[in-house]
Amino acid sequence: MKRTLFFIFLFFFSVLARAELTVEITQGVDKPTPVAVVPFAFSGVQALPEDVAKVINDDLYRSGMFKLMPRENMLSFPSDRSSLYFRDWRISGSDFIVIGRIKEIEGQLSVAFELYDILKEEQILREEGIKANRTNLRAVGHYISDKVFEALTGVRGAFSTHIVYVTAKQLAPSKHSYRLMYADSDGHNAREILNSNEPIMSPAWSQDGTKLAYVSFESGRPAVYIQYLATGKREKVQSFRGLNGAPSWSPDGRQLALVLSKDGNPEIYVLDLQQRRLTRITHHFGIDTEPSWSPDGQSLIFTSDRGGQPQIYSIYLPTRDVTRLTFEGQYNARGRLTQDGRFLAMVHQSNGSFHIAVQDLRTGRVDLLTETFMDESPTIAPNGSIILYATQEGVRGVLSAVSLDGRVKFRLPSSDGDVREPAWSPFQ
Repeated sequence: MKRTLFFIFLFFFSVLARAELTVEITQGVDKPTPVAVVPFAFSGVQALPEDVAKVINDDLYRSGMFKLMPRENMLSFPSDRSSLYFRDWRISGSDFIVIGRIKEIEGQLSVAFELYDILKEEQILREEGIKANRTNLRAVGHYISDKVFEALTGVRGAFSTHIVYVTAKQLAPSKHSYRLMYADSDGHNAREILNSNEPIMSPAWSQDGTKLAYVSFESGRPAVYIQYLATGKREKVQSFRGLNGAPSWSPDGRQLALVLSKDGNPEIYVLDLQQRRLTRITHHFGIDTEPSWSPDGQSLIFTSDRGGQPQIYSIYLPTRDVTRLTFEGQYNARGRLTQDGRFLAMVHQSNGSFHIAVQDLRTGRVDLLTETFMDESPTIAPNGSIILYATQEGVRGVLSAVSLDGRVKFRLPSSDGDVREPAWSPFQ
């Protein structure tokens, strides 16, 4: 297993990289819901830098669950109920319509939107007075998308969340530049958090979304750092001899689960961040790695080869009882739980390739979600609907996503490079 992990690491960081991401839908639901998002009316002097309605349109389309009407097919552009004629929109084939307006008063923007059921001729949502400025209009669009998505699906929207990921740019045959990047969930507004000539790995979000933990080799050996996103402040929290890796925040934000080999063998530890007290959790001659917390903070799931091959286990922290979770297949690793604790996303080996799979922990059923050959690093949207992961597209690494039921798929490739190690933020 040591050799396998080593070669996987080399493979992931051996290609070129850039940071900007785009979204390409590759598969949606069989019968997407028809929705029209009408351009928002604007009363102001200077044109707006962002098209809020287009942000909403793109968000809903990206979910794979909706069929969006092209603007060129719209017969009119209503902005309030008085100018909305349901008959026209029924003829056009739309089931729902989003309309809105933006007013500018003394340099400040006020946004209003309404969502209507066209068939029933009923208002579903209405919100006015959303404060905005010219620099945060995309955020307002994501906020409205979240509201519309929840109203139509019953699932909380996650368009306003963020992702982080790692890129690597080759400077010379044996020299790379690595960057830790932060972006909106749709890949826009990407900004650099850290730039290093040494590898960066395993970014992990704190539950309040204000901090990141990650591994950096900038000192010549792996060390765990915490980065405060608002201020840019960072601190080294762990740097023993040997392996220091795979940080994972506890749900209350007070502890980090880590993998350390300071005692000779890779084991799971928990670090109390306030008291800086380190507690060893696992004691086994096998390799224990990739810890992740259960939503209630009472257990850690982790990958171990203690049974002869990499499988996913759970350890109940109060008693240290260990339970094996995966049995199907010879390789299961990098387990991540949905927020309700029911589903386990993981990397599953099948026919010599690594795919993303999900296991229902109530029934034990395992479903293979992807068909690409080298899938890695699954991370789950905070609403539990989408799994984001790293994969290969030709010689490039890209980020791809698949819904928990496998019905929706899309890619987030960089404009001209390679990205890896995604991590999806919690709700903020």
